[in-house]
Amino acid sequence: MTRSLSVFKRLLVGEPFASGQRPPSLALSKRYAIPVLAVNPISSLAYAPEQVFLVLGVAGTAAYAYSVWTGLAVAAVMVVVIASYRYTVQAYPGGGGDYRVVAANFGPGAGRLAAAALVLDYILTVAVSASAAVAALDVLVPGLGPWREWAGAGAIVLLAAFNLRGLRVSGRFAAAVTVAFVAGVAALLIAGFIRIGAGEELTAATASATTAEDREWTSAALFILCARAFAAGSVAVTGIETFTTRVRFFRPPRGRNAAAAITAVGGATLALFTGVVVLAYLVGAQSSAEPGAAGYLQHPLLAQLSDTVFNASPAAVTPIMLATAGVLLLAANTAFVGFPQLASVFAEDSLLPRQLHKRGDRLVYSNGILILGAGAALLVVLFGGRTFELMGLYIVGVFLSMVLANAAMVRHWRRVLGVERDEARRSRARRALATALLAALACAVVLVIVALTDYRRGGWIAVLIIGGCYLLMRFIAQHYTAVREEIELPQGKPRLPARSHAIVLVSSVNLPLMRMLSYAKATRPDTLTGLSVNVDAAASRQLLAEWERRGIKVSLTVVDSPYREITGPIVDYVKARRRDAPRDVVTVYLPEYVVGQGPQPGRLSRGYFTWSTNLLHNQTTKAIRRQLKYEPGVMVCIVPWILGESTEPPPLRRVHK
Repeated sequence: MTRSLSVFKRLLVGEPFASGQRPPSLALSKRYAIPVLAVNPISSLAYAPEQVFLVLGVAGTAAYAYSVWTGLAVAAVMVVVIASYRYTVQAYPGGGGDYRVVAANFGPGAGRLAAAALVLDYILTVAVSASAAVAALDVLVPGLGPWREWAGAGAIVLLAAFNLRGLRVSGRFAAAVTVAFVAGVAALLIAGFIRIGAGEELTAATASATTAEDREWTSAALFILCARAFAAGSVAVTGIETFTTRVRFFRPPRGRNAAAAITAVGGATLALFTGVVVLAYLVGAQSSAEPGAAGYLQHPLLAQLSDTVFNASPAAVTPIMLATAGVLLLAANTAFVGFPQLASVFAEDSLLPRQLHKRGDRLVYSNGILILGAGAALLVVLFGGRTFELMGLYIVGVFLSMVLANAAMVRHWRRVLGVERDEARRSRARRALATALLAALACAVVLVIVALTDYRRGGWIAVLIIGGCYLLMRFIAQHYTAVREEIELPQGKPRLPARSHAIVLVSSVNLPLMRMLSYAKATRPDTLTGLSVNVDAAASRQLLAEWERRGIKVSLTVVDSPYREITGPIVDYVKARRRDAPRDVVTVYLPEYVVGQGPQPGRLSRGYFTWSTNLLHNQTTKAIRRQLKYEPGVMVCIVPWILGESTEPPPLRRVHK
């Protein structure tokens, strides 16, 4: 079984890398860093504009009149967030993201909350990106729709396997895909606006579809609906905050280069988002999360616009959809790169198990990759692979971390103003403070809207996940702190045990017993005692006779067990030794039969010793070990005997001395 698992692991992961084989430097020039890091914010164009139309479609076609104004409101939030994060990356050029910013300004408690939100953010980034990529491919492969959740989960599994092998997407390839997607969307918008400006009447195929029953809506209801659409469309802001965690990707001066990249990428995302919303409104495109009256489920908004502007020409639609799916899968892959490293930081700060801070065979943080992949695939399957259904969770995680980060920057800039005396720097700090305050308020508005209006669409699940992660991180931090304080060396000389006692468990006189006695004697204990339990009087008398006949110069103690129990009397005997001398240490030697890898020539044959025979051995040893490991001052030493492969034990004369 062990060998089979090892072979499977090698096939999945590949041969291990030596510790000296470090990956190449991650530092990139702005020419490659901007398109590579633009994947996350740019990929949101594939689903963010559509969220506005999906929500407004609940009220019928008349509500689409508010789509442009809603899109402009989202654009305003994007402007404020972009401006705020420009200052953030320059103030914290060392990176670390929202977690470092919040922890540095509000302390570890708020840092844990930001960390919990970021965990959900990364998981949802993978889930949403994979689901949206499948939706884009469904345009080209119509039969994919009924299997969208399994196709999304399969894509996540492949991405996880790709990253477990320590493979990396080429910077040039990622840049090429990102540029192709941006060029495709830009060409779509330019061609659409030119044709409309020339007087052509462009009408989307879904313009006449029935998505909801048109009826009178009160002003309050329309306001709430527009607020929901605004909050849903604000998912376009996602990805901007990832620049704070990837400042190290830039060459020095990192802060200035990262700020320039945020401006370029944010400006492009803002322009394209606004253009898509306006064009969709002009051509009458509609979106619905549910099939219309004719049972027709609309394609993604970008696919509808491509069909309308380019007259459903495969030569134009296919490249745009392939680029869309490609940039979405790249966005999911960047999460597989970023989350394990961030989880390693959390583990280093005692917020997550220390195993997440260790690199695997291929010099990657394998445990983080597995957790991210499993969590994202589970959400995709549970929510049916529908991007719209995942948005409620996604927005909560993203905007909670943004609210905390911008509020932390408000405190940071206030501290700067308290100590800075240079007037030029004070003026810059005041601008940064006002920007961070405005960004925090804008993100808080989005978060409150989602909490109040979209709780049925998964917002409450996000709150539960974040709350659970926060409590788990708090428990882990407290546990590691308690362990560190307990095992810390005291001042002065450490207190050593007064004496050492060795107890060897005896059931019969055989080769494993002789090996245990030899090893115990080699440790030079103050006392060495053989211990047996009397569950059968005749067998005990036979054991004593054999002990005397062999001339073993070690005292043998036999304890009675009226109810034929073995574990209890042994544990009681060890406890009694500890009570008599609390400052002494007691070492108990137990035998363990290890099943070898198969029979050896001249040894037992016919495969009598295989992995399936493990259940036939060591059950008493395991029970004793479970009981004794909770006893202070008691050490348990397991002496293995490899069945079918063991060599002869040390000479018996060492025991007879």
